[in-house]
Amino acid sequence: MSEQPELPRGIALAWGVAANPQRGPKREMSVEKIVDAAIDLADAEGLGAVSMSAVAARLGFTPMSLYRYVTAKDDLTLLMQETALGAPPDDVNAAATWRERLAAYHRAMQVAYLAHPWVLELPLAMLTVTPNSAAWLDAGIAALADTPLDDDARFASALLVSGHARSAASVVAEQRHGVDIGDTAAAVLADLVTADAYPQLRRAIDAGVLTAETDAFGFGLERILDGVAAHIVAVEAGGATMPVAASEDDADVTGDKKYREARKAVREAEKALRAARVHQRQTLREARERLAKRNG
Repeated sequence: MSEQPELPRGIALAWGVAANPQRGPKREMSVEKIVDAAIDLADAEGLGAVSMSAVAARLGFTPMSLYRYVTAKDDLTLLMQETALGAPPDDVNAAATWRERLAAYHRAMQVAYLAHPWVLELPLAMLTVTPNSAAWLDAGIAALADTPLDDDARFASALLVSGHARSAASVVAEQRHGVDIGDTAAAVLADLVTADAYPQLRRAIDAGVLTAETDAFGFGLERILDGVAAHIVAVEAGGATMPVAASEDDADVTGDKKYREARKAVREAEKALRAARVHQRQTLREARERLAKRNG
C-alpha cells in the first residue's frame, strides 16, 4: 500500500486531522475562534480587510500567536470558506423528482453564497477537498440517485448546477451592493457596439435585454435541467454516452511546429481584426462628431 502524501495544513485542519500546536495560548485561542473572527471581519468590512494581523488584533493577540494555529493566510481563507458555506440543508433532497431536487440544491447554494458574499471573491477550484464542499457535491450527486445516469454524468451534472449557482449569486451580490450590471453594461455598450460590427448584439441591446426584468439565470437553470432530462431520455434509449477527454495523441499535436505556426497566424489575424474594429469605431465616432458640428 503506497504511503499517503502529507495533507496541506489548511485541509488537514478542515478535516480535523492536523496536529495541535506545540505551544501558544491555552483555551483563549483556537482555530475555530480564529476562523470565526476572520469571518466576522469579512462580513463587516469585506475580504480585503482580512489579514493575519487584523484578525489577531480583533482577538487581542499578536499575529505570531495566530501562526501557531493557522500557518498561512491561504489556509485561513480556505477555513473561512469551509465554515461560512457550511453543509447543505438536510432537506435539500427532500423533493420527489430529481429535477426539483437539483433546483432546490441550486437555491440552497445561492443562499449559502449570499449569506457571506465575500466567498465569491475567493479563487474557484473545481473541487475543494474539505468536508463541507464534499457534502455539497455529495448532495448534488444524490439528487440524481434515482436516475439511470452513471457516476460520471451525475458528477458532471452536479458541477454544472453548482457552477451556475455561483455565477447567479455573483450577479445578485453585485446588485445588492448597488451595482446594476444591466444598466452599467447598457450605458457603456450603447455607444461602442455598432450594428455594423456586432449586428446581433446591437439588436439585443436595442430590444432591452440588458435591462429586462426577466430572470436570465432562472432561464439558464431550466435549460440546464432540460439538458439533463434529454440526456436521461437518451441514456434510457441506449444512445447516449459521456464525452471523453482528448487522447494523449491529440494532446501531442499541440507540440507540432506547423500546428503552432497555424495557431500563431490565427492569433495575429484575431489581433488585426480587433485593431480594425477599434479603428472602425473611432472613425465612426469622428464622423458623427463632424456631422453634429455641421448640423449644429
